[in-house]
Amino acid sequence: MHAKKRYVLVCTNEREEGHPKGSCARCGSVEVRERIKELIADKGLKSKARVLKTSCLDICSGGPIVCVMPDNVWYEGVRVEDAEEIVDSHLDRGVPVEKLLIPDAPTGFSML
Repeated sequence: MHAKKRYVLVCTNEREEGHPKGSCARCGSVEVRERIKELIADKGLKSKARVLKTSCLDICSGGPIVCVMPDNVWYEGVRVEDAEEIVDSHLDRGVPVEKLLIPDAPTGFSML
């Protein structure tokens, strides 16, 4: 039986310096991912969530990008200092962090 409730996708795509699309890795996404993983472990939430690194999630200009599935909640401009709020609010209590949401991004399950 599949036990995880949420998957936290963190774009760690790296492009060369000055690329017009930007680079989540150059914006600190690797450190964001590591901090979220640490907090999940420290708070005993490993059965609730798993953090995965991804390549490009196609929303490059707002990096670092973090997506929480299956909630279909998208965050932009995530910094290491935002990790604790994401873990406490979204991953533990199920309440997305409003200030980090990508404007006009769909939320909830999408039936494409």
